[in-house]
Amino acid sequence: MAAVDEVIAARLTTNVPLIGQVARYIISAGGKRLRPAMLLLVANALGYQGRFHHEMAAVMEFIHTATLLHDDVVDESTMRRGRPTANESFGNPASVLVGDFLHSRAFEMMVETGNIRVMQVVAAATNIIAEGEVQQLLNMHDASLDEAGYLQVIRSKTAKLFEASTQVGAILAGAPEGLEQAAATYGQALGTAFQIIDDVLDYDGSAGEMGKNVGDDLREGKSTLPLIVAMQRGTPEQAQTVRSAIEQGSTEQLADVVAIVRSTGAMDVARQAAHDEARRALLALANFPDNAYTAALRELPEQLLARRS
Repeated sequence: MAAVDEVIAARLTTNVPLIGQVARYIISAGGKRLRPAMLLLVANALGYQGRFHHEMAAVMEFIHTATLLHDDVVDESTMRRGRPTANESFGNPASVLVGDFLHSRAFEMMVETGNIRVMQVVAAATNIIAEGEVQQLLNMHDASLDEAGYLQVIRSKTAKLFEASTQVGAILAGAPEGLEQAAATYGQALGTAFQIIDDVLDYDGSAGEMGKNVGDDLREGKSTLPLIVAMQRGTPEQAQTVRSAIEQGSTEQLADVVAIVRSTGAMDVARQAAHDEARRALLALANFPDNAYTAALRELPEQLLARRS
């Protein structure tokens, strides 16, 4: 990871000072670096010898950071990772354009690997992520969204970059198709679990723990799994309260919505869904070589399930 940070610092070099300033602001904000770490772990677990795993790990972090910059503009977010968002500090135009720079720099770096399979996987992933972003936009304030629709969005918007990261790690290592697909499944399942827990924490955390404003999802009109389950399991009156809050994008009834989510057991159902995805991730590692890197991959699901931020 230290080597990846060196690559990130070197690749942020530009003749336009504002680009480096905005990019460093968000990249240095204490993110988990999960996607790069997962790429490195898979590549090393499968015996990769080379240097392109550091470059590609940085590529994944650049793509992730670009989506964060764009997301915060679209969502009008004011806090991320415990401090003002880039759009709050530098304005929307700078955030959007620096996000574009990070995307283009990532693709420039990716081409340098000379690996067409890597390029195919990452190009397809970024396209699916964009589709997921647009679908989420269409779903805003839609209280009729069901669990299948919710999962489709998070597997596109969030889990796809996890999946691409682990799959690229396997491709770099020259893994056979079976192990490559197992790596992709691991990443997709873990990314899905990660997002479900993130959505749970919006109703079961604090701003200090999470690094963002509590109730942001509700304010943005996002119908996430805890709310979907609460409407299914609650009384007609409870379901109507949650439905109205989603449709209006209002946090005025946040306390009531949180109480409904908890009293209906929706939080437990959502957490169980995350546990099921984590179990799917672990099963995908069944044929991985037994080494320290695979052991770390096996430990990661439990750590993500227990997170509070």
